[in-house]
Amino acid sequence: MGRNPISLRRDQVRDVDHRAVKEYGMSGLVLMENAGRGAADLLLNGGVNGPVVVCCGKGNNGGDGFVIARHLEAAGVTVDVLLAVGPNEFSGDAAFNLAILQKSGTSLREFDTTDEKTRALLNEAEWIIDALLGTGLSGEIRAPYDRMIAAINSAKASVLAVDLPSGLDCDEGRPHDPCVKASRTATFVARKAGFDAEGAEAWTGSVSVLPIGVPRSLLAAYNL
Repeated sequence: MGRNPISLRRDQVRDVDHRAVKEYGMSGLVLMENAGRGAADLLLNGGVNGPVVVCCGKGNNGGDGFVIARHLEAAGVTVDVLLAVGPNEFSGDAAFNLAILQKSGTSLREFDTTDEKTRALLNEAEWIIDALLGTGLSGEIRAPYDRMIAAINSAKASVLAVDLPSGLDCDEGRPHDPCVKASRTATFVARKAGFDAEGAEAWTGSVSVLPIGVPRSLLAAYNL
C-alpha cells in the first residue's frame, strides 16, 4: 500500500520539531503543552468518566502524558500515573511537567507488575493512556517497556496511544514484539508514514490528527 503524501516519516517529525524551536523560537514546553492538552480534550469531548491510568516513558512522549494527566485531573477525572522509571531519571521538558504533578499531589507510582495496587489500577481503568515510546523507536523493546506494553494489552480498558502506539514503527507501520494495541491514536501535526501500511490500523485504532501550534508557513514546507 502506498504512503499518504501528507504523512510524515520519523526524520521529518524530528525536523518539524527542531525547526519550530530553532527557526521560529517556539518553546519545547509550549509544543508539549499543546500536544497534551489536545489529547486530553479528545477524551474529554468523548465523555471520559475515569478512572484513567497514564503510562509514561522517560522521553517527550511521557512528558505529553504528564500534560494529559494534569488536564484530565483539572477537569475532575480521577487519574493515576505509572512511571516507566524512577522520577529522578526524567529530564528536560518531561521532568518539568512531572514536577508539576508532584507538587499537585497527583497519584504517581513506578510501574511494578508484582505490585497489587498497580495491577488494580490497570484492571479498573476506563481508559489507559499509552505515553511510553514515541516516533524514535527503531530497535528492540527492553524492560520495563515490554512488561508495561503487555500489561496495557492485558487490561480491559480502552487505550489511547499518544502520537503512535508504543512498539509500532513510525516509518514502516511494523509492530515490534510487543506493541500496544490502541483503541484510538492521538497523533500530532500529521499522520505518521507507518499508519498507511497494510494492517497498521489494527494497532492504531481510529487516528485523530491534532495541531500543536506549529506555524502554517512551516507546515507548508511539508505540504501540510
